[in-house]
Amino acid sequence: MKQSQLFGKTIKEVPTGVSAKNHELLYRGGFIRESVAGRYYFLPLGMRVHEKIMKIIECEMEKAGAQKILTPTLHQLDLWRETNRTDTAGFELMTLKDRRGAEFALGGTAEEMIVDMVRKFNISYKDLPFNVYQFSNKFRDELRAKGGLLRVREFIMKDAYSFHVDNKDFEREYKLMWKTYSTIFTKCGLETHVVAADNGYIGGEYCHEFVTESEVGESDFFVSKDGKYCAHEDVAEFDHVDINPDDELKEMEIAQQPEWVQTMEDNEKHYKLPSNRFLKNVVYKNTLTDELIIIVIRGDLEVNKTKVESKLQLVGQLEAATDEDLEKIGTKSGWVHSWGHDAKYVGDLSLKGVKNFIGGQKEKDTDTINVNYGRDFECEVIDDFAVAQDGFTKDGQKLIAKKGVEVGNIFQLGYHYSKLMNATFRSKTGDDEFYYMGCYGIGVGRTMATIAEIHHDENGIMWPESVAPFHVHLINIGEEEKTQETYEQLQDAGIEVLWDDRDMRPGQKFADADLIGCPYRAVVSSRSLENGGIELKSRTQKEGEIISVEKLIEQMK
Repeated sequence: MKQSQLFGKTIKEVPTGVSAKNHELLYRGGFIRESVAGRYYFLPLGMRVHEKIMKIIECEMEKAGAQKILTPTLHQLDLWRETNRTDTAGFELMTLKDRRGAEFALGGTAEEMIVDMVRKFNISYKDLPFNVYQFSNKFRDELRAKGGLLRVREFIMKDAYSFHVDNKDFEREYKLMWKTYSTIFTKCGLETHVVAADNGYIGGEYCHEFVTESEVGESDFFVSKDGKYCAHEDVAEFDHVDINPDDELKEMEIAQQPEWVQTMEDNEKHYKLPSNRFLKNVVYKNTLTDELIIIVIRGDLEVNKTKVESKLQLVGQLEAATDEDLEKIGTKSGWVHSWGHDAKYVGDLSLKGVKNFIGGQKEKDTDTINVNYGRDFECEVIDDFAVAQDGFTKDGQKLIAKKGVEVGNIFQLGYHYSKLMNATFRSKTGDDEFYYMGCYGIGVGRTMATIAEIHHDENGIMWPESVAPFHVHLINIGEEEKTQETYEQLQDAGIEVLWDDRDMRPGQKFADADLIGCPYRAVVSSRSLENGGIELKSRTQKEGEIISVEKLIEQMK
């Protein structure tokens, strides 16, 4: 490819509103351009990288025995109603009607479509297992698009779905996909943590995310010091410790308390005790049922909303209760009681590790002290509802907080969709049985952005060879005829080459080459020719070497 003919130009300036490095470099390098917020054009350079990532994914999925398909972009909304996901998908579905009034959703994920496709066939246990996958556009009406390709409203995903006779067969496939994904990301130049996570709106009982460490990521997770435990913040467990085990139990009583004591900081100041000695109440409302849920927790901990939704197996999602919601149960923010309101009370396990709590029944100038869980109050449910924190321990090992980009995920779905959609196969005994399922996703654009985020220096991107737009960036300083000859030799040898044939100063050509980030830069100049050939330099080296065209071709091959 001659750069003078390449559609999409490099730019020097950082676009307004761009903060993530991958976004800046992909934009400046001429890989992408924004259409509207969260929707991007992939320019020729970007498409070459994007397609190489897809090829790696396709190759490894085919090795694993998966078969490629394609589903329609528009999903019948009735399918989403079958699984009750029209209101609980975790993102806003984009819907429309055709001229006949039929209702559709723009596909955000394809579990319903795939199950509907499979149940159209008369499948026997002899036909199982199978794994089908696709590359398709996904649409998610995200509240806020940011980070370039990291959080968008339209993107291409590789999503796969496996069907099995039982859990044992599924576990074999799950391990295979785990291994396959690890290989895919390694070939793309990414190191990943395999992070236990929450299934969320996808359904099922467990899943794992493949996360690349980066400060621009939105996945907060914890790794134990010995590396044996790795879990997303949403599900991370930790050792619950007793705060004051040697204290004697005291009788609960109502104590005078200045009216200015409103916050946890006020409590610490007034009582001269740390926040872990106080009760704290956090109130949520179920978005579908309007039920109020009060979580009672130790004062130094934060409520993990995802744990609450998951452990209570809620239909619907939780949102913070408003002042109006609190008024309905006769209270207001800062005055919520740890028992007694007309609401569902759930307690965190931390309540069992403190003797003689302070708080629980705040009034204008009084509160309760020496409150003990189990003796003075109880909740309907008590479980781990707290967010883990850096420095906590898991099985005695210190937890280290990390941040990263989720580039892929694998899910156990079990019977979740097959039962909701009545999808069955004929078993050995001749009975109809529900499929046991899994699903597996990779965001292609997000993977591309993560590679750029990880592999760059102050001058531009440093693409791994496996996904680089071209193998060699050929630059001539004069010597057009010799460079044309070299260009043709490289092409004839099957080497992907971008020739900067533009009439520009050498410094600008070198700067653009660094920005675009091909693995090798080959310079043809009078100096290089006088010394026997072409100056070759890898993108990661400061100095190059002069070699012959023949050696260059041999090395590139």
